[in-house]
Amino acid sequence: MTMTTNTPRLTSLSHGGGCGCKIAPGLLTEILRGGKGLPIPPELLVGIETSDDAAVYRLNDEQALIATTDFFMPIVDDPYDFGRIAATNAISDVYAMGGRPIMALALVGMPINVLPAEVIARILAGGEAVCRAAGIPIAGGHSIDSVEPIYGLVALGLVHPQRVKRNADARVGDRIILGKPLGVGILSAALKKDAVDASGYARMIATTTQLNTPGPELAALPGVHAMTDVTGFGLAGHALELARAAQCSLNIEWSRVPLIDGVLKLAADGVVTGASGRNFASYGHDIALPANFAPQDKALLTDPQTSGGLLVSCAEDCVAVVLEIFRKHGFASATEIGTVGMCGGALLTIR
Repeated sequence: MTMTTNTPRLTSLSHGGGCGCKIAPGLLTEILRGGKGLPIPPELLVGIETSDDAAVYRLNDEQALIATTDFFMPIVDDPYDFGRIAATNAISDVYAMGGRPIMALALVGMPINVLPAEVIARILAGGEAVCRAAGIPIAGGHSIDSVEPIYGLVALGLVHPQRVKRNADARVGDRIILGKPLGVGILSAALKKDAVDASGYARMIATTTQLNTPGPELAALPGVHAMTDVTGFGLAGHALELARAAQCSLNIEWSRVPLIDGVLKLAADGVVTGASGRNFASYGHDIALPANFAPQDKALLTDPQTSGGLLVSCAEDCVAVVLEIFRKHGFASATEIGTVGMCGGALLTIR
C-alpha cells in the first residue's frame, strides 16, 4: 500500500519490536515467583511448570486442546508484513506442541489517532492471510486504543494426548535439530538503522512468515521426544528451558548452527538488539562458552527470534527422518546442531 507522508513508520511507534519485546527470562521468573498456586485439574496436561509453548487440556482419550497467545509491537514498517509475522509467530506455538491449529482470535491494540484506518486494516489483512494459509478462521478477538501498535493472536489447536511434545521429555543421547536459521533480531535492528537492502528484507520476511507446519508430522514420530520454538529468548534461552525442564544438559556445535545470510557481518559491525544483552544477563551464568567465542557469535546465540524455527530433540536413529520432513515442508536450513547430555556442570555448553 502507499503510505502518506504524514503516516509514521510503524517501528518508530514502538520501543521494541517482535519477540524482542519479551520480558527478559530472569525478570519474568522473579515476577512470577510470588504467584499463589491455582487449582490444577488432572485434565491439564501442560501448564506453566516447564516453560512450554502453550497450555494443553485433555478433552477425551483422542483429543487435547492446545491454547496459546502471542502479540507484540512492530518489527517491520510494512503493515501487511507486520500482520503476517505476528500471526505466524502466534500459530507456531500450536505446531511446537505437536498440534494442528483450528482457529484464532485477534488481539489488536492501535494508536487510532496516529495510524490511519487503512494502515490498521492492512495489519489485520496480513494476519488473515496467514490464518488462511494455515486453514483456520479468525473467529473473534478484542481491540483497544493503545499508545503503541500491538497485534497478535490467541491460537487454538488439537493434538492427540499421546503426541503432546513437552520440553520435559527430552532424553539423554537425543540429537538437537533447529528448523530455521538465526538472525531475525539482528535484521530488525538493522532495519531501524536503514542498513538492510531489499534482498536482506526479503530473507527476513521469508523466514518470519514461514509457518512451522512440520510440527504435527514430527510429533507423530516415536523418536521425537520434545519440541519447542526459538523466539524472544534466543536459541540459548529456549535451549536452556528445554534443559531445565528435562533435567539434562545441552551441547551445541556453534559452527553447525544455521544463520540468515548477512547477519554475522551485521553483528560484527555492532548491529545488535538490546534484547540479546538482556537475555544473556538473565541466563548467561548457565552457559559455558569457548574462550575464543566472538562478540558477534554471542549476540547471535542470544538474538531474539521472531517467528523462529522449531527446536527438536529426537533419537539419533530418527535424525534423517526428521530432516526429511523439514525438507518436505520447505525448511532447507534445518540442521542437526547438538546433543542432549547428562545433567552436571553447565546446562548449556557451546563448542
